Amino acid sequence: MLLADTRPEEEKDAEEILEEKEELEMQLFRMQANIKDIAKNGRGEVLGIDQTSEDKWVIVHAIDDGNACKIMINDCETAYKGMWDFSIQATYKTDDTIKIGDIKGPSNKGYGSICMNYLKQKARQNNIPYIVGDIAERDWDHVDRLVHFYKKHQFNVDLDSENKCGEILWING
Repeated sequence: MLLADTRPEEEKDAEEILEEKEELEMQLFRMQANIKDIAKNGRGEVLGIDQTSEDKWVIVHAIDDGNACKIMINDCETAYKGMWDFSIQATYKTDDTIKIGDIKGPSNKGYGSICMNYLKQKARQNNIPYIVGDIAERDWDHVDRLVHFYKKHQFNVDLDSENKCGEILWING
């Protein structure tokens, strides 16, 4: 069991340990209920559960119709209400390329990394060697964060600072 507080167990008092235990139990209970609700929705498949960098549990699910793919996350702190908390939306550009269209949701929670890992896994499972995408002018106010994110996930990033645009490329290998 991972605990949010990184101090050794012996330095925590009983109240802190009990509080963490209750929080994890609540997340587990919520996870069970949310997985049932997502599965009942019938519009996709649950891919798995994962843990964020802040030790929060999330459910990863996808809708994939063969033309477009959306990898979504729902946290386990709130009830599932038919909407995702984060998503990466992509299309199958060709038989060998997935194109990321949009990434939506809050930043700096670890959701993007989780979704990107599942998107790359989907590419590998389907023998798709490339994931591509564009960096648009509307992204320029946070371009440094995007470049860091994509490079962390082994993408090549090519920016045109003069025209405020760019391209990303991941090669399965």
